[in-house]
Amino acid sequence: MKCDVAMPAGARVAYAYTGGKTFDPAQPCIVFLHGALNDHSVWTLPARWFAHHGHSVLAPDLPGHSRSLGPPLASVEALADWLIALLDAAHVARAALVGHSMGSLIALEAAARAPDRVAQLVMVGTAYPMKVSAALLDAARVDPLAAIDSVNAFSHATMAAKPAYPGPGTWLHGADRALMRRVQAASSDVNLFLNDFEVCDRYAGGLDAAARVMCPATLVLGSSDQMTLPKQAGAIGAALNARTVVLEAGHALMGEAPDELLAALRGALAAIHA
Repeated sequence: MKCDVAMPAGARVAYAYTGGKTFDPAQPCIVFLHGALNDHSVWTLPARWFAHHGHSVLAPDLPGHSRSLGPPLASVEALADWLIALLDAAHVARAALVGHSMGSLIALEAAARAPDRVAQLVMVGTAYPMKVSAALLDAARVDPLAAIDSVNAFSHATMAAKPAYPGPGTWLHGADRALMRRVQAASSDVNLFLNDFEVCDRYAGGLDAAARVMCPATLVLGSSDQMTLPKQAGAIGAALNARTVVLEAGHALMGEAPDELLAALRGALAAIHA
């Protein structure tokens, strides 16, 4: 699905994967938001499941990522406004928001800015504050490809980094590295890696946003996550009065624990029909 989304410089084309079904705004809608230097493809399994089980799905590429035109936006607040404009463009009155990592902060801020339009909030692989080390930001400036390799090493739990895991012919570490390199290369005018990690690092409004969220919230965390440590989600979880689900995975939960994550999402989103 493609639609024109209002941005400060005018309307820009945004792409959203709809799970293999024609988008119908009259059905209960779920929006899946990807993390730094990712795109809609990380959500393929849950997007398809929900699209084929009575929901409408939007899994957008954020501005300047893969198929959505740029420029990329430089703050969580601006991305939350973009998300609300995307709902307007798709004629969605109310939706559940599911975000991973950077996407979880965007979902949180959007739920605070438009509480009457968000039915459920699910934050996957999240932490607040989501600070990024100065060493990683420096590496992103000087050698983003090497920084991508470092992030992937820390994003996957031990078993997931091995070739042929979780099955023959797959390599989660290599696949995620290839995705991040492709998304980085597609943004020729901006160092997208640096932009996205600075977006996470700068966001300081999480607790204020949580106080304005009106919908039920769920955190889905990886027990072996080294990028967003589970203990770093404690304050935001308490502020949201959120239910917390911990899975045996690292930061890349969608690839490392796909079935378990889908089950957690089904549990968290079961009430949106009501």
